[in-house]
Amino acid sequence: MMRPPIPPIPPRKSQYGIDPSLVKKRVSELPGMTSVLLKDLFPDLPEVIYPGERGIAAVRRATEEALKKVDMSMIKPEHSVNILASHHGFTLLGGEPYAEMLKTLKDVIQARTGCKDIRLRAGVGLRFRETEEYIKRYGLDKHFEGKAIGVAPIDEGIPIETEIGTLYGIKKVYDADWIVHAHNSDVREVHFHRQVDRAVKPFGMSYARIETRSTYHQNLGPRAANFTARAIFDSPFVQSKFAFASFLSVAPNGIVGVDADNDLYALNDRITVLGCRYYGKMMTLFGEIDECIAALDFPCPVVYVFAAGVIYANFAGANTDLYDLDMPLPAYTWYTEAFYGKNGKPLLKEIPPLNPAIKMCVHNYAWTGYPSAFFSEHIPTVVVGYEQADLFNRDPQNLNYMKHAVVAETTEAAMEFAYRVTGTRKVLIFDGAVGGINLSEPLAEFLLKKAPEVNERVESELLPKWLRQRGVDLLELKKCAG
Repeated sequence: MMRPPIPPIPPRKSQYGIDPSLVKKRVSELPGMTSVLLKDLFPDLPEVIYPGERGIAAVRRATEEALKKVDMSMIKPEHSVNILASHHGFTLLGGEPYAEMLKTLKDVIQARTGCKDIRLRAGVGLRFRETEEYIKRYGLDKHFEGKAIGVAPIDEGIPIETEIGTLYGIKKVYDADWIVHAHNSDVREVHFHRQVDRAVKPFGMSYARIETRSTYHQNLGPRAANFTARAIFDSPFVQSKFAFASFLSVAPNGIVGVDADNDLYALNDRITVLGCRYYGKMMTLFGEIDECIAALDFPCPVVYVFAAGVIYANFAGANTDLYDLDMPLPAYTWYTEAFYGKNGKPLLKEIPPLNPAIKMCVHNYAWTGYPSAFFSEHIPTVVVGYEQADLFNRDPQNLNYMKHAVVAETTEAAMEFAYRVTGTRKVLIFDGAVGGINLSEPLAEFLLKKAPEVNERVESELLPKWLRQRGVDLLELKKCAG
């Protein structure tokens, strides 16, 4: 029996997206759409604390409990503390859970240490004003008593001497006596970090100057750049300031808790298991899809829109195993134009195409602020509304996006066009539906049929391999936890 669609994440007012009033119809509202609960696909997914009966209070309670095991004795009343955040956390389940963890961190640190000079430093990627919007939206400016600011990779830098030479952080990130690393376990760009040192990545991205964070995008590329974040975190300078880390623990079906530790690498091992086991199942299942229309309908840049915790950019690579570190180099990093020539073709014949199961992309609602022309060039794309098309034409990072896309006046017209051209009625909607996936009925039937086999394959074959590749001993972790 098919379920009604789950309410998608609502549009947000932002300089990076069209006005919410222009989003007239959500794809999930169209005929033939349904939803599948993730627990129906994978019954062994963990229980969540949010969304739930206790609402956002459950996140505060989980944060308070997790912090009880953390040593804060190094923080004195006369000291200053920078709580470090990253913009992606504010796109998880509407953003309120991450904001609540940040507020609770401030309250608990102040109560336990007597320190009152506690600031929020919220980093971004290529949308330099994005965290300023989040700070106001979630009342963080008031909660931190005017000491909450967004920091961008073009802000003044600070040299950090590491074992591989001088790298550069953002000065405002490190201008306190102590830093608290406040992040989340959502896998996000697994095509970049490959679930290797995921907990450490922000030190080379959200907290780094553009020259250093660009090792991911322009220099070394996916996976190879991971060591820069570790080098920064391990540096004497950062270690002299690091107090502890607090992570919002996330699974595809919601917030499962909060994890905090003075040992970031121990925490990293735990989120590696979480990311490989549960997100690995969703990505492996999505890799089974033989054909579909991908519908983007979420307040985020094109690559970061969500379906079951998986972003569109990961789905575009689901024809390969993004978790398998034994794969030959060209086979897992098509992302950005690093391995594509100016003619739009792969530089090497071994480089796979973007996921051929995606027959068309219907761009109903997604933001600018991230270079996305690569996707419209390689995947036939229909953008809904001339206002949205104009927004992309004005974005310096997307000047060529619409050169490879066509415009439909309405969501209904875009989907009808996609049905006729592709010949498929399978639709996967990236709209952030919480606890499930919004999709078309034929695709729902397909995924429900495939899920049991995928679940068994991940548990018995893929997960042990993925963890072994990352040096994580699951039995040892269970002993430590018990």
